[in-house]
Amino acid sequence: MDPALARTLAAWRRHLHAHPGLTLDEGETAAFVVTRLRELGVTEIAERVGGHGVVATLRRGEGSNRSVGLRADMDALPIEERNEDLPHRSTRPGVMHACGHDGHTAALLGAAALLLRDPSWTGTVRLLFQPAEEGGGGARAMIADGLFRRFPMERIFGWHNWPGLEAGTVAVHERAVMAAGARFEIAFEGHAGHAALPQLARDPMLAAGHCIVAVQSIVARNLDPLEAGVVSITMVEGGEAQNQIAARVLLKGSARWLRDATGEALQASLRRVAEGVAATYGVQARLDWRQGVPVTENHPAERELAAAAAEAVTTLRRDLAPAMTGEDFSWFLREVPGAFVWIGNGPTEGGRELHSPRYDFNDAVLPAASGWLAEVAKRALAGG
Repeated sequence: MDPALARTLAAWRRHLHAHPGLTLDEGETAAFVVTRLRELGVTEIAERVGGHGVVATLRRGEGSNRSVGLRADMDALPIEERNEDLPHRSTRPGVMHACGHDGHTAALLGAAALLLRDPSWTGTVRLLFQPAEEGGGGARAMIADGLFRRFPMERIFGWHNWPGLEAGTVAVHERAVMAAGARFEIAFEGHAGHAALPQLARDPMLAAGHCIVAVQSIVARNLDPLEAGVVSITMVEGGEAQNQIAARVLLKGSARWLRDATGEALQASLRRVAEGVAATYGVQARLDWRQGVPVTENHPAERELAAAAAEAVTTLRRDLAPAMTGEDFSWFLREVPGAFVWIGNGPTEGGRELHSPRYDFNDAVLPAASGWLAEVAKRALAGG
């Protein structure tokens, strides 16, 4: 990538960082993307796809019916930025790009610029700027809005920056890249009463406390030790007065897994533990399980194509384990074949961990990220 384009992408990325759009409120970000695409010379642009989504189409040549999709997510997080000395720190209280979606968006704009300058390819490239990745259901909303019907593509590729991995290095996983997840609530219903007369009440707080401990046995004693699973109780709500035994206590948490069968086992075990503990202490338990994203899992042919593209433009690694974080891109992979990779964001010193209030995307990664996106599109169109 020529230095002038790299500087432009960095400037765009910093603008996006300074003006973040929270999940489901990415209208200004989408408008910025559309303006930059038009400046680059892109004329075929669809707006408000599945919310604030933008789909731009690049076409070259008359003899090819091949098509490929490239995706970037655009939304920010409800986190107060703590980078006080950063010139491009967020200007919006309580909102920041703490996951690098500003960098993902800038990199896809960079890929558009590279592809527009490159006469070597023929076919159709779809550039997907997705809203609401951070728990807002943006991928499913775009699919429901006819994404793959309105903008056909044979394959789709995406990426996420990865702090701790050497800057610009592309990591390609064999199959599972990131985990499936669910959020759950366990409501314990008892009988309220005076704290000095516990024999006249049925205490849901006692049951909830034992449930928190018992839940830790699910992964340790119900899953195959070679399977990956996480169950975490993260919130407890209950009680109205310090001298009253509550009528209701609510536990909230999340679960993660890398295989569908593991997720089913976690849900069944959680229900069994909650109901068993409730029966022991004479209260009632109800599990509300809300399924989240599925496993982000690479398709074999597209995985190899992604790896070949990485070797052509930067450093490739194939030895990293999957992460138990989730990724909305998984819904796209349920519709069409594709692959999802990590691109190193460099050292984590100074708080550059994902979702940290001191995170900042590494602009030095942009040439490698844009280069990989452009290269994998060209290889897909060539029938790789």
